[in-house]
This record gives sequence, C-alpha cells and structure tokens, in this order.
Amino acid sequence: MAKTEKTPKKPDSAGKLVLLSAIAAVVVGAFVWGGVRSVETTLIWTGVTFIVSLVGIATLALSVKTDDSDPNEPRLK
Repeated sequence: MAKTEKTPKKPDSAGKLVLLSAIAAVVVGAFVWGGVRSVETTLIWTGVTFIVSLVGIATLALSVKTDDSDPNEPRLK
C-alpha cells in the first residue's frame, strides 16, 4: 500500500475571519448599547468595529507563514 501525502488545509478561511469579526462587533455593540441607549450610535460603533477587526485579523493572517518542513526531520543539521 502506497503512502498518500495529505496536503494541509489552510487554517484560516474567510468564514472564520468574518465570524471572529462579527463576534467582536456584537460585543462592542452590546457595550455601547448599554452605555448610550442610542440605536444610531450603536450601529455606527458595531459597523466600525466589524470592519476594523476584519481588516486587522486578515492582515495578521496574511503575515503568518505556513510551515512546510517535514516534522520527522530536524530543522537544524
């Protein structure tokens, strides 16, 4: 039986990035709503938080390099 090599899946997908940003936006929206009780202000803060966190998380995800080395071989020789 021949060994088949698995190709690792990319750990970050667009859905995960959007989900994390949505969670951050909901948390900020809840805090703002509790503080000011204004729908307009809450929606503005929620939208800004979603966009800023989405861009920030996507930028950090792009900066991470995947490790293509073989786990059975030492890195230093």
